[in-house]
Amino acid sequence: MQEEKQHTAQFNFHGALQDFLKKRDREQPISYVFKGAPAVKDAIEASGVPHPEVDVILINNKPAAFQQPIHHNDDVQVYPLSAKYSWPAGYSFAVKHPAPSMFILDVHLGTLAKRMRLLGLDTLYETDFSDSAIAQLAQEQQRVVLTRDVGLLKQKAVTWGYWLRSQHTEEQLEEIISRYALWQHFKPFTLCLECNTPILAVPKQEVLEQLPPKTKLYFQEFYRCPSCGRVYWKGSHYERMQAYVEEVRKRYGR
Repeated sequence: MQEEKQHTAQFNFHGALQDFLKKRDREQPISYVFKGAPAVKDAIEASGVPHPEVDVILINNKPAAFQQPIHHNDDVQVYPLSAKYSWPAGYSFAVKHPAPSMFILDVHLGTLAKRMRLLGLDTLYETDFSDSAIAQLAQEQQRVVLTRDVGLLKQKAVTWGYWLRSQHTEEQLEEIISRYALWQHFKPFTLCLECNTPILAVPKQEVLEQLPPKTKLYFQEFYRCPSCGRVYWKGSHYERMQAYVEEVRKRYGR
């Protein structure tokens, strides 16, 4: 049996997509060797770049979908979502399939999840989610996956996702607010910090047994999560959180 012939295509990854490449492969064309006619998506991910990070693919200067096959001597240009690029209609995946403003976070991002919920951003998070469960929920509920695990973003079920570059919570928050223009979705103090459910105002009498003695004396306005039952009031912790929210808003002129 005759062995299948090897082919080569030239790939260029632009902008932030170079974060996924080995240092020796950055800022230069990459020769991708293959057999048959694989989908360009498979070649992109084999090079290290997860598909949700890609916004535009050009094969021989023409826009291409993820499933378009590549052939010998193809020139493939791959671009991230970025304000620095301007594309004709039909080129951008982000325009054709805009990311929702709901999120699901990987298990190591608990602090970020609470920050996002504080700002009123719909954020699904559990400490025991598996990668497959995250991908499935993201698909079913139309959520953006946030993670530091590149492998999770390569799962087929993930349509929208972002690999957080920083390992620090505040920097991660800045990354996603900027990427998804989230300042327009801020609704602080509307979600339960523990379970993401919208909280509701309740009469003091209904939550009296859950309150510390001094809270019973000095506070009259209360909110409760109808899902997990956690009670909220505007104590000193609220003032600290409010100051934090205002600081975040000022960063974006909101």
